[in-house]
Amino acid sequence: MQGRITELPTRARDGYAAMVALEGFIAGTPIPAGLRHLIKLRVSQINGCAFCVDMHAREARADGESNERIDGVAAFREMPYFDDAERAALALAEAATRLADNPHGVDDQVWDEARRHYDEDQLAALTMTIAAINAWNRISVTNRTVPGSFRR
Repeated sequence: MQGRITELPTRARDGYAAMVALEGFIAGTPIPAGLRHLIKLRVSQINGCAFCVDMHAREARADGESNERIDGVAAFREMPYFDDAERAALALAEAATRLADNPHGVDDQVWDEARRHYDEDQLAALTMTIAAINAWNRISVTNRTVPGSFRR
């Protein structure tokens, strides 16, 4: 497999730099790194982004996430490895990623459950995290970015 645009970060330098700057902002938010990784992994699974699934599973492991949580994130509602706050964040990530599945966008029930566990700053951080990974997924899927190529 080969990517479609060679040297994409160079060819879209300013746009890529803006995305990297957004990641810097997200890293400084009050959302724990482990949850950020799991959100990015779950959204990437939904979007079928092999590059991002590979990268975020590896990064989650490197940052101390357990194999059970990484392997179970696709079924987070049924897995005992997640608390209610994490489930709410992951449900929000799914709903915000699957906008086409709901004509009214993110369901009030999903939002209200997230709001029960997170304050306004945390909700803003979750929203930006979800938006960023969706953008990265679209970039990588469109370009057919090769899984594992971030390590080379």
